[in-house]
Parts: sequence; C-alpha cells; structure tokens
Amino acid sequence: MKDKNEFIRIYNEKIRRDGADKLLDYLSSKCDFFTSPASTQYHLSCEGGLCEHSINVYECLTDYLSRGRVKETYGLNVSEETAAIVSLLHDVCKADCYSVSFRNKKDDATGQWLKVPYYEFRDRMPYGHGEKSVYIISGFMRLTREEAFAIRYHMGFSGTEDPRNVGAAFEMYPLAFALSVADMEATYCVEGRPGT
Repeated sequence: MKDKNEFIRIYNEKIRRDGADKLLDYLSSKCDFFTSPASTQYHLSCEGGLCEHSINVYECLTDYLSRGRVKETYGLNVSEETAAIVSLLHDVCKADCYSVSFRNKKDDATGQWLKVPYYEFRDRMPYGHGEKSVYIISGFMRLTREEAFAIRYHMGFSGTEDPRNVGAAFEMYPLAFALSVADMEATYCVEGRPGT
C-alpha cells in the first residue's frame, strides 16, 4: 500500500495532462496494476512488484536526468511531467497479464512435497511490450513523440526489436536511452534477482 500511495503522490504532483485522471482511475480500479508483480521470476516477482518497479525507474531516471553532464554535454533537458510519464507508465503493458498458479516443490529440509504459488504470464492483448504501453496510455492521454519513443524502446537492446531501430530511436530521442538505462538500473542494481 505504501508504494501505491507513493506512486499516486508522484503521479498527481507531476502529471497534469488532459486525461491523466482517467488513466489513474483505470490503473487504480479497472486493472491490477497496483497488485501485479513486475515479472514471473526475475525482479520483484511479488504482489505490488510492478508498482514498486515503476517508482524505482522514476527515481533512477530523475537521478540520471539531474546530472550536469546529461544536461550540459548531452543537452537532455526533460520536464518533470515527461520524466514522470515515461518512468511511471513504461510498463503499464504488464497489468492484467499475471495470474497465480501452483506447482509442487520439494522442501530441502524435510523432503516433503509442498504446493507453492508462482506467477504465470498470460497476455490477453499480445501487442508487444513497449508499444502496448504506448497504446494503453494513448487511450487516455496524448503522448509527445519523444515520450512515445522512450516508452516504446525502454527495453533497449535487451528486447526483441531490430537493433538498428533501437539505435536509431536512441539517436533521435536520447530520452529513450535514458529511460532504458533507468529501467536496467532499477531492474539489476536496485531490485536484483530473488535470493541474491
């Protein structure tokens, strides 16, 4: 609940665009965004993990964008609203895609078989990853081209996109690169894998 409140606080403070209220209502009451995990088994595979991940990406992105080198050398000056939109909403495509199932696992200490829960990924709208987030957001509020490209290519070179398109997107819209870096930093450095 703490993460949901923090997400909503940042969202309401930073995002003032027409339709933002309707998108927040959708996230709060018409899908499982705030209770969904961020992944099936990797980072934040737990209830509320998607919301926590989104906040982590926001914090990583705002830190990246505040650096003197980024502003002065790269010339990347992004509004607080744009930073909040792309980071908090980059993974809305994951809402309503996870369900809890059970499998048997042997307890190492007792040798007993236990029924343990795990998340399965079932995408009922297989529209891609970043492009699906852009599609969902665009149903509620207008994105700038820079925001749409940043969200679309936030997986960077770790996604399934043609690397030439990723490179071109990063060159045309440096915010796409910045969001990709923030997403990777949050995933691998802040959150990590379970048990590590």
